[in-house]
Amino acid sequence: MGTIINGKDLAEKLQHDIAKEVKELEKTALRPGLVVLLVGDNSASQTYVKNKQLAAQRIGIHSKVMRYPETISETELLEEITFFNQADEYHGILVQLPLPKHIDEEKVLLAIDPIKDVDGFHPMNLGRLFAGVPHTIPCTPYGIMKMFEAYDISLSGKRALIIGRSNIVGKPMAHLMLAEDATVTIAHSKTVNLHELAREADILIVAIGQGHFVTSDFIKPGAVVIDVGMNRNEEGKLIGDVNFDEVKSLTSFITPVPRGVGPMTITMLMQQTVEACRRQKLGE
Repeated sequence: MGTIINGKDLAEKLQHDIAKEVKELEKTALRPGLVVLLVGDNSASQTYVKNKQLAAQRIGIHSKVMRYPETISETELLEEITFFNQADEYHGILVQLPLPKHIDEEKVLLAIDPIKDVDGFHPMNLGRLFAGVPHTIPCTPYGIMKMFEAYDISLSGKRALIIGRSNIVGKPMAHLMLAEDATVTIAHSKTVNLHELAREADILIVAIGQGHFVTSDFIKPGAVVIDVGMNRNEEGKLIGDVNFDEVKSLTSFITPVPRGVGPMTITMLMQQTVEACRRQKLGE
């Protein structure tokens, strides 16, 4: 059986280090601040925001959640973003996705000041990443890279397959791995012969949003498997995109769901909020 990458334990260790950094900043009368804008009452979004708020409290980051009704207009939401762009006490702004259908997500993300975009989704920050000069990085791919680092998983020369092509995970993940000299393929639900392609991968990252999509016939023996999926089965249990119990014995490393990628995503959000504070207040 492969080594289980314990994202929860690693996240706790990193958050402890971030908390020490926050205490050092407080000696200079600085306290990193994060504001989260939550529209509507999507239950998954509510859970994510609660977990982010708890992490901020543990670390010592000043955190505020702004809750808006599902009916808020796009203009009103953009005005809120403009207000927080100019609010000195908040160094990071996060708009929790997804947004209601009547609001243009691209327009909203574009409205956030890139220096306060701690989620790494602003086109300017994605452009810097794709150009090989990253500034702020989407938090899930950033967290996965920290996992590779913590578990001494070398990417150089490895064949990597990413199943999922989103701007949130798939595309930025590919660029981060390319920078570490992996040979990267991005696949998706329409990819022909996906099983065969997956069986050639030394590193398999799955972010397709379908519970237990990946089974043992996707896995090259000894592969590293990273499961980004968060789904609910018929019993309401949280499961990943990978059938963990079926696959784990074939892998060299594997992330579980829960306690895998999720805690690392939140941790990197906290890290980037602190970094945004340092840039804005100390010019670093």
